[in-house]
Amino acid sequence: MIIRKAYKFRLKTNQTISRKLAQFAGSSRLVWNKALAFQKERLKQAQSCLSYAGLTKELTQWKRESDLFFLKEVHSQALQQSLKNLSQALKEAFDKTNPKQFPRFKKKGQRDSFRYPQGFKVDNDHGRIFLPKIGWIRYNKSQDVIGEAKNVTVSKRGQHWFISIQVEIDRVIPQHPSDSIVGGDLGIAKFLALSNNQYYEPISIFKNLKNKLAKLQKQLAKKERFSNRWRRLKAKITKLHIRIADTRNDYLHKLSNELSKNHAIVILEDLKIANMSRSAKGTVENPGTNVKQKSGLNRAILDQGWGEFVRQLEYKLTWNGGQLIQVNPRNTSRKCPKCSHISAENRKTQAVFCCQKCNYTNHADYVGSLNIREAGYVSLGLGGSSLELLMKSQPAEGV
Repeated sequence: MIIRKAYKFRLKTNQTISRKLAQFAGSSRLVWNKALAFQKERLKQAQSCLSYAGLTKELTQWKRESDLFFLKEVHSQALQQSLKNLSQALKEAFDKTNPKQFPRFKKKGQRDSFRYPQGFKVDNDHGRIFLPKIGWIRYNKSQDVIGEAKNVTVSKRGQHWFISIQVEIDRVIPQHPSDSIVGGDLGIAKFLALSNNQYYEPISIFKNLKNKLAKLQKQLAKKERFSNRWRRLKAKITKLHIRIADTRNDYLHKLSNELSKNHAIVILEDLKIANMSRSAKGTVENPGTNVKQKSGLNRAILDQGWGEFVRQLEYKLTWNGGQLIQVNPRNTSRKCPKCSHISAENRKTQAVFCCQKCNYTNHADYVGSLNIREAGYVSLGLGGSSLELLMKSQPAEGV
């Protein structure tokens, strides 16, 4: 089994190196924007887009232009990688089976980055990396880079530069040490409720810091754009956004690590998060209702990071010899796990489930996890009735 993973480290830079990295990122951004404008012009004239090979020929011509002389100072692989990324983005945009969003022009300061597909060197012993046309740069080493390095991406986040080294590791698929199968119900009041009656609280880091963020943004609106005070305040806001993202990501990594090591199979709902968090504002002709309440719910959903959690859990389970199963979420919160009666009246409140047919009562999130686990059992072909599954892991009744 081929495992692809990435090691991310913060670079130890000085003013000279930072300026060089910014030059490479800016040139890569310029090539992307210039190539995208070129392709759009061809489409406007009813011509087909050039392939990656055709774009590389255009890049050679651009380097000869007097006002683009600085492109020669940047390693050609970094510029070619921008063209390759654009070609892939256009291909995905025109894919009839699953079209993606059409690529957009990049702005300075928004995800500044560039990539080397080869030519770089990693020195584990001294915690440094060699980047062509830049040289050796030390990084904050937290672990050795294990595996065959395939590419390295250099990116800026806040005031710091980072490297992400993607590697491939060929290893035998392991046997998972556990035979546990659990269902999990993702939520807001409880981030995750498992069918073994385990609960994980949400971190809700954005909710905790949104007032501080709003205060800084109001102060920023009163400053003159691009003045020194505006820039300092902008840096504070960026730093706070990074803190929110890092805190959430750290929590999700720790939780997904724990679950992937303790359970062989985890069953979750296949949630359409984009649909669930869609705006209720509507249009001028047909305005939405309960817009304020829905926007608050959307923020709460996105603050949990369900999509990222599922992504992390899936690959970590695979690495450990486990499996993630996603099932249809239909009626998982309305079905009684004891008598299988389905009704919206079974869940009159967020926390309490009370079957209107057999009077079975329990915590609503726990009931949802049982139904999710049963749906996973059916998809695995393991069979078993709802009552049998319930009795195997049923705690004392009551909320």
